[in-house]
Amino acid sequence: MLRDRLAIAILLIPVAIWAIAAGGLFYLSGVLFVFFVASREYVSLFRAGQLRPSGLLVVGGVLALIAARHFQDQVHPYGLGLALALAVALPLTWHLIDFERGAKTSGTDFGVTVGGIFYLGWLGGYLIALRNLPDGLWWLVTVLPGMWLADTGAYSFGRAFGRHPMTPRLSPKKTWEGYAGSVLGGAAGAGLLAACWHIAAGPNSLVTWQTGVLVGAIVGALGPIGDLGVSMLKRQVGVKDSGALLAGHGGALDRIDSWLVAAPVGYYLVLILQAIR
Repeated sequence: MLRDRLAIAILLIPVAIWAIAAGGLFYLSGVLFVFFVASREYVSLFRAGQLRPSGLLVVGGVLALIAARHFQDQVHPYGLGLALALAVALPLTWHLIDFERGAKTSGTDFGVTVGGIFYLGWLGGYLIALRNLPDGLWWLVTVLPGMWLADTGAYSFGRAFGRHPMTPRLSPKKTWEGYAGSVLGGAAGAGLLAACWHIAAGPNSLVTWQTGVLVGAIVGALGPIGDLGVSMLKRQVGVKDSGALLAGHGGALDRIDSWLVAAPVGYYLVLILQAIR
């Protein structure tokens, strides 16, 4: 299992670094691919729970909202509002029709379809928004690795010192000691990364070890909500992993769960730091 995880990581990390550094349509394409897979897994999870979300509308809506973030400066100012309206109106129309055809849970199915579009599409769009900020490359490679290092800190502290369960129903192995490790790991990791990026970003950049520590600590404190959120979905339908795309890593949704919180948290923290500079 560990060998499979390392092999996949060694293969994918250079590709991810290249796409992030290239930015633009290359980065957008990579994000869209990941969320294409994740949104299909989301649909499959709820279908395993005997519900009937629309796969076409969930996947299409997620990709449309993420793409809209990338092109928002090049489309009509009402374009994003129209996309949000359609994200509700089209699922409502489809599930009305599905109910007439005999579906028994159309009200819940409608909620799951719309929820998936906004959960993955709206939150996932912040991966684009964060990259598009001034110094966005450096902020992105501070926030996301900071979240990964926070996860590592949580695992290490939980395994070494974990005594007090934090979420016994959702994730029995998670402890408050591990949560403290997430905050410390995020702060230390993001602070160290930001100190390195500051050299490349230039002396006037806001990406410093101080801002890295702040962003990393907050991301480490709030990021676990994303992990627990996906755990909640899986526990309800009784599955272990959201998918089996990557050997030893579970599904795409399992890999991006913390990103869905870390990206918007990081984005708004950067905006606040820019405003008070």
